[in-house]
Amino acid sequence: MYLSQRIGILALLTNLFLMASAGPGAARVFDPETFTLDNGMQVVVITNRNAPVVTHMVWYKVGAADEPPGRSGVAHFLEHLMFLGTGDVPEGEFSNIVARSGGQENAFTAWDYTAYFQSIAVDRLPLVMELEADRMTNLAVSAERALVERNVIIEERRQRVDDDPSARLNEQMFAALFLNNPYGRPIIGWEHEIAGLTLDDALAFYRDWYAPNNATLVVSGDIDAETLRPLAERTYGRIPARAVPDRNRLVEPAHAVERRVVLRDESVVLPSWRRFYLAPSFGEPGANPGDVYALQVLNEILGAGSTSRLYKALVVDQGLAVGAGSSFSPSDLNQTAFAIFITPRADADLVAVEAAVDAEIARLLDGDLPEEELAAARERLAIEAIYARDSLFGPARTVGQALTIGRALEDVESWPERIRAVGVADVLAAARTVFDPTRAVTGMLVPTGEAAGQMAGRPETGAPAAGVEEEIR
Repeated sequence: MYLSQRIGILALLTNLFLMASAGPGAARVFDPETFTLDNGMQVVVITNRNAPVVTHMVWYKVGAADEPPGRSGVAHFLEHLMFLGTGDVPEGEFSNIVARSGGQENAFTAWDYTAYFQSIAVDRLPLVMELEADRMTNLAVSAERALVERNVIIEERRQRVDDDPSARLNEQMFAALFLNNPYGRPIIGWEHEIAGLTLDDALAFYRDWYAPNNATLVVSGDIDAETLRPLAERTYGRIPARAVPDRNRLVEPAHAVERRVVLRDESVVLPSWRRFYLAPSFGEPGANPGDVYALQVLNEILGAGSTSRLYKALVVDQGLAVGAGSSFSPSDLNQTAFAIFITPRADADLVAVEAAVDAEIARLLDGDLPEEELAAARERLAIEAIYARDSLFGPARTVGQALTIGRALEDVESWPERIRAVGVADVLAAARTVFDPTRAVTGMLVPTGEAAGQMAGRPETGAPAAGVEEEIR
C-alpha cells in the first residue's frame, strides 16, 4: 500500500540552507565534493564515516508545478509508476531487492522536484545505482496496471485530503493565495483530473523530463568522490543526454484585496486559525536573497518553538491557544508562503485570537526588535547547521533540494555566515514588505455552527497551509 503524507511545514533542517551566492572563504557546513558526468548529470558526495551506510538520492528537476494544464497529479502518478517495473526488473521487485539487501527506499513529489532515495549499506550501493539508472530510461508498465495505481492515488487523496478538514482547508488556502502560480494546484492533483490521467500522460511526462542532464545524484555517507565516480560513470553515465523542456512559470499579479477562507465541519474538535503571506524565495527570479535570509531569522523569532513571540503571547501570557507558531520555506522556484498557525483553546474567541496575532505583527512592524533577541535567534539557527552534519538523509536532502531550484553548493555551505550577517534593519524591512494584508489569506477551521457568531461582518473567500507540500509514496 502506498502512503501519501502531506507535509505542510517543511522541517527546519531542509529549509535552512537554500541560500544565495557567497564569496570564497565561507564557513563550511557539509564539505561536499562534486563532479559532472559527460551526459550532464551532476553528482554530489557528502562524506560521513560514522557508519558503513549511505543515503543515495536522485533528484529530477520537475514537479507538480511543471504539469500540463488539466493534468494535475501526473508528476505524483509517475512517481508511483516508477516502482512498477522495467524491462529487466519485474513489478514489485525494485522494493523487494532493496529490502532483501537490508535497505529502505521511498520517493516524494513536490511542486519543483521529484526525488527517489535509498538508505543502504555502502557495499550495496552499486546495486541500487544500477536499479535507479535502469528505471531512469526503461520504465515498463501496462495500461491496466497503471489504471489500478491511478485508483490507489484517488483513494489516497480521499483519505489524506477529502476526509481531513485541516488538509482541505490547506488546499483551499493555497488555491486562494496563488492567483496565477501553479503552486495553487495540489501536488496530489484535483480528483477529477487524476481520474482522467492515463498511462500515455505519465509516459509523456517521463519522456519529457526524466533524463540524466535533468537530474542530480546526491550520495551521503561512507564514501568519497574518488570511489563513487567510476560507479556513477558505469551506471548513470551510460545514459545519453537529451533535450528537456524549459520550466516556464507564470508570475503572480499584484494582489489587491485581503482574502479569507472558512471551513466548517462537524468532525472538527479544536478550531484552527492560519494565515499565509506571499513571500520571496531563493529560487524566485529577481528576489533579493538578503530578504530571504532575514525572513528565516524572522520566522525563528516569531514562531519557532515555545520561546517564540507568538507562543509566549497567545499560549503563555493570554491563554488563548494551546499551540502557536510560524513557518517559512524558501526552497521554491516561485514566490513562497510565510505562514502563521494557531491552535486556539476550544472555548477561545477566534476574533480575539486574530487580534492577538495582529498585535504581535504590529509590535514588530513598529520596530520592537532588540539586538539581543535577534542575536539569540541567529545563534539558534547556526547551531542547527552544526547538528545537521550528523545525519545522512538530511544533508542529502538539503543539497539536492538546493540544486534543483538553481542554487549552488557554495550557497549551502555559506549559510551560517550569511545568517549571522542579518541585522535588525534587515528583519524589519523584510517584515514590512511581507506582512501586507492584501498579500495574505486568512483561514479558519471551526466546528459546524461555531463560526457564525465569531465571523459576523467578515468577508469569506478562500485559503491556508504554509510551507512546502510533498506527496510521499
